[in-house]
Amino acid sequence: MHGAFQSPQTLAFSEGSIFQELKPCSLQPQISILCPVCDAQVDLPMGGVKALTIDHLAMNDVMLESLRGEGQGLVCDLCSDREVEKRCQTCKANLCHFCCQAHRRQRKTTHHTMVDLKDLKGYSQIGKPILCPAHPAEELRLFCELCDRPVCRDCVVGEHREHPCDFTSNVIHKHGDSVRELLKGTQPHVEALEEALDQIKRINSALQERVEAVAADVRTFSEGYIKAIKEHRDKLLKQLEDIRVHKENSLQLQKAQLEQLLADMRTGVEFTEHLLTSGSDLEILITKGVVVDRLRKLNEVEYSARPKVNDKICFSPKEKAGLCHGYEVYGTINTKEVDPAKCVLQGEDLHKAREKQTASFTLLCKDAMGESMGRGGDNVQVAVVPKDKKDSPVRTMVQDNKDGTYCVSYTPKEPGIYTVWVCIKEQHVQGSPFTVTVRRKHRLHTGIFHCCTFCSSGGQKTARCACGGTMPGGYLGCGHGHKGHPGRPHWSCCGKFNEKSECTWVGGQSTPRSLLRTVAL
Repeated sequence: MHGAFQSPQTLAFSEGSIFQELKPCSLQPQISILCPVCDAQVDLPMGGVKALTIDHLAMNDVMLESLRGEGQGLVCDLCSDREVEKRCQTCKANLCHFCCQAHRRQRKTTHHTMVDLKDLKGYSQIGKPILCPAHPAEELRLFCELCDRPVCRDCVVGEHREHPCDFTSNVIHKHGDSVRELLKGTQPHVEALEEALDQIKRINSALQERVEAVAADVRTFSEGYIKAIKEHRDKLLKQLEDIRVHKENSLQLQKAQLEQLLADMRTGVEFTEHLLTSGSDLEILITKGVVVDRLRKLNEVEYSARPKVNDKICFSPKEKAGLCHGYEVYGTINTKEVDPAKCVLQGEDLHKAREKQTASFTLLCKDAMGESMGRGGDNVQVAVVPKDKKDSPVRTMVQDNKDGTYCVSYTPKEPGIYTVWVCIKEQHVQGSPFTVTVRRKHRLHTGIFHCCTFCSSGGQKTARCACGGTMPGGYLGCGHGHKGHPGRPHWSCCGKFNEKSECTWVGGQSTPRSLLRTVAL
C-alpha cells in the first residue's frame, strides 16, 4: 500500500502535484518502481515521483512526531528560517517568534488564535490546509464528480464551470462507503490466510512427529542385523530425510508465499482502516483512487488455503527390501503416490456396451515406477457423457477394491457414442478419455434352439425354420440330412448357431415371423 505514495522526504516538495494537468509529450515507455515496504509495483505518472499522490496522513504523523520531540526540525512556514514556537489554528500555519508578532499586527490576522507549540503535543490532527495547486490562495473544499478530484471555488467558476460539484462533506459518504465495501471484501482474506498458515504449522509439526516416529521404527527394526542391516537402516534414514526435506521445502515455499500475501493484505487493510478512521474527508477522497486500485488487486490474487503436501509417510517392516550384502532385508518407507499416466484400464466392456444394461471395466492404479499401488483410497473420478447430449451424463459407480484396483460400472439409457473420462488427482489416466459404442439392448430369440424343425415341432408339416431347409412330403421346415439343413443345432427364428447369441430377426422380412416359430417338444 505504501508503494502508491511519496516518502515523507519528498512530500514537502510536491504537495498538490497530483492535480497538475499532464502536458502532451512524446510516447515514452512506462516506468515502474517497487515499494520497499509491500513490494507492490507502482507505475510512475508523467510527472515522476513528485506527481505521486500525497499521503497527508503521513505528513501529519511526521509533524506530530516532530512536536513530541520538542519541535526539533520544524521551521517557520512563512520565513522558512527560524524554529517554530507557535501555531496559528486559524491559518493552520507554524510560525516563529518574529513571524508570530507580524501575524498579530496585520489587520486580517490580528484575531487569529495562536497556540504554543508545546500545547499541541496531545493533538491527533494538526495538518496544514490543503490548497489548490492551480489557485494557491484557495483551499480545496469542493469535489468535482465528473473529474473525480477535489477542486476550489475558483476552479468551479473556471475550468469546472459546468461540472457537477459539491462540498467534500456532502460527497464523502458515497465515496467513503464504496471504499468500505472493498475493505469488507478484503478483510476475510486476512482471516483465511491466517487459518491457512495455522494449518501449515500444524502439518509441519505433524510431519516432524511422523518423521521421528518412522525413524524410531526403522532403528528398532534394524537392531537385529549386523553390517547388512546397519547399511540398510542408513539407507532408509537417508530416504526418510529426503522425503522430509522435499515435503518441508514445499511447505516452507507455500508458507513464504502466503506470509507475503498476508503481509500485503494486512498492509492494505491497516492503511485503509487508518485512512477511513483518521483521515479527513478530503484526505480520503484524495487517496481513494490509489486505495481502491490496491484493494482490488489484492482481492484478485489467487491462493490455495490448503497445504500442498501431506504427512503420509509409513514404514512397512514386513515388506521385502531385496538383498544387502547377500542378506534378505525387510522394511521399506512407503510414500507411493498414484501416477495417472501409469494407470491401466481393463475389461471386455471397455469400448462396448448395451443400452439399459450395466457395463463395467477395471482401473488398475500404478505409481510412477509402473508398480501396482497395492492399496486403495485414491480419489477416482469417472464421467460417462453421450456425444450428442453432453449436458446429460450417465450415473457411474466406482468400487474401491482396496488393492489398487477399482471397478467402474454404469448403465447407459440410450444407444449411441459415449465419451468416458477417468481421472485421478484431476489428471486423465492412461487411455482416457476414450469412446464407447452403446448398441441397442440385447434382442432375445423369438424361436427355439433346435436340431431341426421336424423334431422340435413334433412332425408338423407347416412349421418352418429360418435356416431355409425343407423335407420331401410337403414339410416346410428343415430335417436332418435334408435339403438346406445346416448340419448343426440352430435358432429357428434367425438361424444363428450360438445358443447365447443375439437374435438378428427383423420384422418385415420375406419370411413371416409367425412361420419362424416352432413348437417345443
